[in-house]
Amino acid sequence: MPRPFPRTFPRPRLRSSAAVFATVAALASTSLVTGPSVAEPFLSAPCTLERTEAHHSEGLDTWNSAYPRPARALDAVMVFLSFPDAGPMTTPAQLAADHFPATTRFFRHASYGRFTLRPHPLRHWIRMPRPSTAYAIQRDWSAADRGAYLRDALAAADGQVDFSRYDVVYFVADPDAPGVDSDATKVVNLDVPLHADGTDIRRVVTVFEKHPPDRLVLAHETGHVFDLPDLYHRPMDGKGDWDTYVGDWDLMGSQFGLAPDLFAWHKWKLGWLERRQVVCVRGPKPTRLTLEPLGTGPGNAGIFGPGHGTKLAVVRTGADSALAFEGRAAMGDDDAVCRQGVLIYRVHSGAASGGGPIQVIDAHPRTEACWENSVYPPLANAPVDTGESFTVPDEHVRVKVTGRTASGAWNVEIAVG
Repeated sequence: MPRPFPRTFPRPRLRSSAAVFATVAALASTSLVTGPSVAEPFLSAPCTLERTEAHHSEGLDTWNSAYPRPARALDAVMVFLSFPDAGPMTTPAQLAADHFPATTRFFRHASYGRFTLRPHPLRHWIRMPRPSTAYAIQRDWSAADRGAYLRDALAAADGQVDFSRYDVVYFVADPDAPGVDSDATKVVNLDVPLHADGTDIRRVVTVFEKHPPDRLVLAHETGHVFDLPDLYHRPMDGKGDWDTYVGDWDLMGSQFGLAPDLFAWHKWKLGWLERRQVVCVRGPKPTRLTLEPLGTGPGNAGIFGPGHGTKLAVVRTGADSALAFEGRAAMGDDDAVCRQGVLIYRVHSGAASGGGPIQVIDAHPRTEACWENSVYPPLANAPVDTGESFTVPDEHVRVKVTGRTASGAWNVEIAVG
């Protein structure tokens, strides 16, 4: 997950969290699994985009049945791996506390209480058969080394873990072992699943984080387990800004973002928004609606208001594209947001993970904000604020925020054409 820290911190290493596809015999990094064998009908609306063959497509008319749907409680096992060339300096309990309950809390807020991630960390280390340096762990890991690591980890843990009980698998390496590279944390997707305890294991989160780890890193990786794409831009030469697509907005862009709550489009995709909470806007006549802040909703300890109103407005702009409008406020997972207002972004269901499937539109393109702690200040003040109007470039779509209600929702007018 290569993203810079907020500007008050030194820029850290840049890391890739792009999913890697593999086989049991040789996990080939060039292979791509773009669609499931079975697609489950999911959503139907005039502004729904169809899911395409793109990896982690933002289409949401069907659910990719190869991924667990986070619409219920799911169980995750954390397996802690040590190596013969190092004695662990931390305990499994300490490493588990690095990620939980923070990861569970993030998803509970984001899903309005509809989804609970239940961690089941082991209490002891499981010894790998080879030294950590033997696996050549690194960010762009070779298929052979990665395959050897996964096969050894599964074989070492199988006698002590009943994998049939879990929906999510985390292999957590001793962060102080000499061959462990924290840049290598990622999700490994298997085009031919591993098999243990009578169950197929289609993906594994390999965790190589330092102690303490990057902020919300496990929530980001777990998002991939639920078919969410990377939203950051990875420069070809590894230099420059990684957060030009969405900036601080959405965890799948940056785990360091000031407003990491998942986009309303993602919440719709994951089943956390009801159909009545999405308005499809069509025609030249202005559509007037009230957008509740994304963070309000039932299940959030009752502190964010009722949260049953409209969360997302969508204008279909093409066969695989749409504009989305949502309200972002300082609450829930967005409590450190830089600027509040109505956020606009483009969605492309044909763009693959890491290829800009969502791009935030800057309503204030000549200004920046929160330079000291935003991951990308040019987009930190992207939302349209109360009393402002904005025309989306090249789309002939106009939005006007006419006011704000006593409960904090935005009164909005959207006109097409």
